[in-house]
Amino acid sequence: MNKPLPEPIPASTEEAHVRWAAEYSAQIGADRAVHNRSGIPVRPLYTPLDVDPARFDADVGFPGQPPYTRGIYATMHRGRTWTQRQLIGLGTPAAYNARLTDILGQGGTAVSLIPCNSVFRGYDMDEVDEELLGTCGVVANSADHMATCLAGVDLATTSCAMNDPSPFTLLAFMLATAKRNGVDWRTISGTSNQSDYLSHYVANHMFFRLALPGARRILVDHIRWCNEHVPRWNPLSVVGQHTQQAGATPAESMAFTLAAAVQYADDCVAAGMSPDAFLPRFTFFFDVSISFFEEIAKFRAGRRIWARIARERWGARDPRSWRFKFHAQTSGVDLTRQQPLNNIARVTAQAIAGIFGGLQSLHTDAYDEALSCPTQFGARIAVATQNILREEAHLTDVIDPLGGSYYVEALTNEMEARVLAIMADVEAAGGMYRAVESGLVQRRIGESACRFQERIDRGEQTVVGVNAYQVDEDASARPALPKPDPAEMRAHLGAFTAWKAQRPAQAVAAALDGVARAANDGDANVFAAVVAAAEAGCTHGEICGTLRREVGFGMPLTVV
Repeated sequence: MNKPLPEPIPASTEEAHVRWAAEYSAQIGADRAVHNRSGIPVRPLYTPLDVDPARFDADVGFPGQPPYTRGIYATMHRGRTWTQRQLIGLGTPAAYNARLTDILGQGGTAVSLIPCNSVFRGYDMDEVDEELLGTCGVVANSADHMATCLAGVDLATTSCAMNDPSPFTLLAFMLATAKRNGVDWRTISGTSNQSDYLSHYVANHMFFRLALPGARRILVDHIRWCNEHVPRWNPLSVVGQHTQQAGATPAESMAFTLAAAVQYADDCVAAGMSPDAFLPRFTFFFDVSISFFEEIAKFRAGRRIWARIARERWGARDPRSWRFKFHAQTSGVDLTRQQPLNNIARVTAQAIAGIFGGLQSLHTDAYDEALSCPTQFGARIAVATQNILREEAHLTDVIDPLGGSYYVEALTNEMEARVLAIMADVEAAGGMYRAVESGLVQRRIGESACRFQERIDRGEQTVVGVNAYQVDEDASARPALPKPDPAEMRAHLGAFTAWKAQRPAQAVAAALDGVARAANDGDANVFAAVVAAAEAGCTHGEICGTLRREVGFGMPLTVV
């Protein structure tokens, strides 16, 4: 008996699409509307009809070539994988160094130092409640402390990220340490990870130490000084992580980050710097949420937009100025206290999105970060996650493996359009500085945060273990890192107090006076004075306190 002939092949993609749409509608009935976190509608199927093949060169292209959609280097991860930067910070400098040594031994390839919240707020350890010290980061208040933190690290070959808001005392302490060890500053590489004062003003008030105009001035001085004296250092990291963790959608976070970068570049140009002198050292720092394809499209669109802006707005001619270099951290706000082991799966999905998005360095959160600073056990799993994705899953074998996907290319185009529309609103408000000063950015973030939380509350957005798939569990069994040993911290505080009393008072006073004078002299470089103060034995709190008196206390705008 002869088998029936198969259905004839449709004459065209359009006809096949019409046929599929009819079958889909008949089978699914009333379809649900799907939107991603940025509000972009997500269709059930993507086809060649959703992309324009004639625009391949203009929209997609090749890695290492404009429009850079597929990556900023020709080889991307096939030639050089991302650096593994595990954010580390807890307790005393000695405790930090022990943990850093362990992380590097487990496969970490770079240093990323997180200071204590007292440091982030701009104070020395003898100015705050002792009970708070070292619970969220390392208590490093001087060049001596930094030397202990980085003992055994070759600063000439190991890239270091300092989570270091203005006036960048941690970098100053690191440079003082390098000089003591005979390391040429011109060999030092790394990033001032928290240099984006606008993101602090908007979404991370604890980091905002100095009044807005003073922070603006010091950042430009920092960029100018580092470009000249530490040419391999990235003095600016424009931070999209803060705005996204505060509630901005991925599209808003990318738009606000790019708008801030435009503001900083405009400020550098206004200060007389050449774009091709400073743009190659601009870097970016992003959150990677669990909205997998949306995050990949966010990074691909951002890379394309930045390359175009660098060429068209500032006339940058050096291809290094067009590169959108970014570090990514898996999103802590997606992690849950409930069923914390589920966070391993969340972090893995986020990490893959960042890798497929073309990042240059990556921090994977530990599964227990929703409970406390990561335990050593949790941190090791986080590092191993990257090792597994690179070595076992072979995610580095193919460059931009999702490039050409009808969905990813269409979503990248839609994300670009959404980002550009938001950036146009910021530009119309007078640029990012004025938009932040007026509260426009804060209001948009707050509204987006409320909308997303309402979706969770209504059950429209599932969070496993929180509003679905709940289980009875013993909360006391959840792992959490104990607080630093009180005796060790008390000894650290005592040693610091004694050291301060023994310093050459005259040299310290002269250096702090130099910081104050630089802040009031438009022709002086404030960061140069900060470096000199660090070398003279001044402390973090003394330098920050001096600048607060001269340029004003940081008072972020609260938008209701």
